[in-house]
Amino acid sequence: MKQGIITLFFFAFVLTLTAQVKCSSYTYQQQQLSDPDRNATIQGVERFIQDRLTAAQSGRPSGRPDGIIIKIPVVVHIVYHTPVEKISDAQVISQINALNLYFRRRNADTASAPAYFRSLGADCEIEFQLAISDPRRRATSGIERKYTPVTKWGADDKVKFSSETGLDAWDSKSYLNIWVCNLDKFAGYASFPGGEEKKDGLVISYTAFGTTGTAAGYSLGKTAVHEIGHWLGLKHTWGDDYCGDDGVGDTPKQASYTIGCPNTIRITCSNAPYGDMYMNYMDLTNDACINMFTKGQKARMLALFDPGGARSTLLSSKGLNMPLFMDIPLPGEEDPKWLHPQLYPNPASSEMTLDLSYDFRWIGKIIFVTNLQGQNVMNVQVTSKNQRINISKLQAGVYFLAAKKEDGESMKLKFVKL
Repeated sequence: MKQGIITLFFFAFVLTLTAQVKCSSYTYQQQQLSDPDRNATIQGVERFIQDRLTAAQSGRPSGRPDGIIIKIPVVVHIVYHTPVEKISDAQVISQINALNLYFRRRNADTASAPAYFRSLGADCEIEFQLAISDPRRRATSGIERKYTPVTKWGADDKVKFSSETGLDAWDSKSYLNIWVCNLDKFAGYASFPGGEEKKDGLVISYTAFGTTGTAAGYSLGKTAVHEIGHWLGLKHTWGDDYCGDDGVGDTPKQASYTIGCPNTIRITCSNAPYGDMYMNYMDLTNDACINMFTKGQKARMLALFDPGGARSTLLSSKGLNMPLFMDIPLPGEEDPKWLHPQLYPNPASSEMTLDLSYDFRWIGKIIFVTNLQGQNVMNVQVTSKNQRINISKLQAGVYFLAAKKEDGESMKLKFVKL
């Protein structure tokens, strides 16, 4: 019995690790719900969705024009540290194309779903386009890039703020904001409807964004599909609980998320004879084996675009209108020439320059200069990204220059005074 418990615990641990690689949206939402005011707003959105679904079942009109294809303006914020993280326009466009393929159910792999589940599949009638007008009605490609000194980002929203060396969101009432960065531990996470406007959108690892330049297992662009599902109010198919409720009538209950890529019926939670809908985009099945949203999921997503819905303002966005000003904003500062401190000339007799242009957060920090005996011989406060250091009063010999930032990064450089 004890051995069985240990085995079960180990299996659960492995499942947790697998899930972490894929999606962190549930944990992210739980953090948002810990704020009573935010909790009330998000719960209000859920009540709105349920009201609209009930209205649709009783034949009441939605207030949204029938038969229209919803077109969502997208802005992609690429926040990079190394050149490989500075993904190309082509990689971004490949992701937009993939979104439209999957949300419109035009992907050939829908045929691989079992016949019963395939009959539940839906063209969600939602499309995505890169914005051509920014919030000030200037021409834009819908893509912006920024170098950052941060080497890895967590699922903590810091990448969404310039003050944290990321990029600020565009008006989330008018744009779907997608941040692409070096996301640590996770492939992506998303805000849910009713979340804070300045944090609204998706964060996707650059290795899981698009259909080119991605890591193995992420080359189909389905991570963003899954996260947009969350952004449009969908839960994971297992309801984030054992045999939980995802709020959708035509997705069967299932015990938990799916590992790998099953090729047989998987019966859990008394869902025989058809079993788990592991080919649904809101499961964590391998990308190669997910291929559908259901009609019920479509109804939940579209309810958000009814008048008064949390995503309804996107229908009046100017992001896809012709810009009023054709001058595209100039790019920001040039990338640094290197990604670590540079001290030169070395050796030197009177003055040295410490180039910290890769990370402006060194400004204001204190540099400590010590001799070979470990004695502190001088301190210098950094006031510029190219800090000059007067060493004319030091005796000839070998010295060490050291400093540390709040994020734990430190530097220690050796130099020779002639």
